[in-house]
Amino acid sequence: MKKSFYTIGVFVKISTKRFFRDKLAIFFTIVFPLIFLFVFGGIFGKDRGTSFKIALINRSNTSFAQNYVQEARKNPLFKIDDKLTTLDAAKEKMSKGEIDAAVVLPESFGAVNGATPSGQAEVYYTQNNETAGQTLISVIGAQFKGVNSQITKTTEQFTVVGKQTNDKELSRFDYTFAGLLGFSIIGLGIFGPINVFPELKKQGILRRLHTTPLRVRQYFVSTALSQAIIGLVTMVVLFAVAIAVFHLKVVGNVFELALFITLSIITILGIGLAVGGWAQNERQAAPLGNLVVFPMMFLSGTFFPRFLMPLWLQNASGYLPLTPVIDGIRLIATEGKHLTQVGPQIGLLLGWFVVVYLIAFRVFRWE
Repeated sequence: MKKSFYTIGVFVKISTKRFFRDKLAIFFTIVFPLIFLFVFGGIFGKDRGTSFKIALINRSNTSFAQNYVQEARKNPLFKIDDKLTTLDAAKEKMSKGEIDAAVVLPESFGAVNGATPSGQAEVYYTQNNETAGQTLISVIGAQFKGVNSQITKTTEQFTVVGKQTNDKELSRFDYTFAGLLGFSIIGLGIFGPINVFPELKKQGILRRLHTTPLRVRQYFVSTALSQAIIGLVTMVVLFAVAIAVFHLKVVGNVFELALFITLSIITILGIGLAVGGWAQNERQAAPLGNLVVFPMMFLSGTFFPRFLMPLWLQNASGYLPLTPVIDGIRLIATEGKHLTQVGPQIGLLLGWFVVVYLIAFRVFRWE
């Protein structure tokens, strides 16, 4: 047993040293994702435009409330999600960053009090979106001042009040950053073995290793541990740059995030081991690798949120190996979820872990 662990430790050390001595590998594993980080950070890290995505929930049956809703739909400042009819549904959308705020018209809104109608609209917004919420309050308040001036010269019959929820929304950059981490994990876990294994077979290195007491499981374990170390170093660099340059807010537990990322790297690595271990040369490895990678890259929420896809495609893409990786990182890093709260993502990763490594053991070839 000690001899087996010693062998694994030696190969972990060799693989890690080989990586950090390879300038091309460092570029594509660390520098290349950083380039994407600056590109997408520059795009999605900018301030929002002049329109607001909102839920307009009308609980009033008065004619004034109905007229206000009709006018709001015509206002270019408001992009109203007509599917949201309850405050709970709107809060869920706010927590994901899909809308900016929710405007609620209470039952008494527009009711005649004395000789004139009156009411108070409520604007709900998240902690992360306080600026947009306050701006929206000012916009609606200005609208009501115009209405008030037409109704009476003495008192303001219609007012607006802001109510901050305890939820945190995901910004566009938060979505993009988690996707970039997934992109980096793909490059490390799949393209790494796909590029390295055929070259080792071509040079006869794996054939010579096969003549030693080294077992496939020992080689896989040492490769997985080495890639996990390299991956964590890469993630630290990406997080450091995102926090320092683009002011990313990490609200989750760092230790739990590291554990989840480690599981993600090792699981995705199994796909690379299966493809790279089966392929005899680069001509076999490259097409198969692209066939596996590109669907995940475009359907798992790597560069844009999955909620923009049709519902059937959202459901189908939810079972891809990279989807729980990106979703889990978002939930832990930006929403403060714990590992116990990302059970579905962990369960799906563990399921893929078993499947891909069973395949990798069966198809691996030393030459």
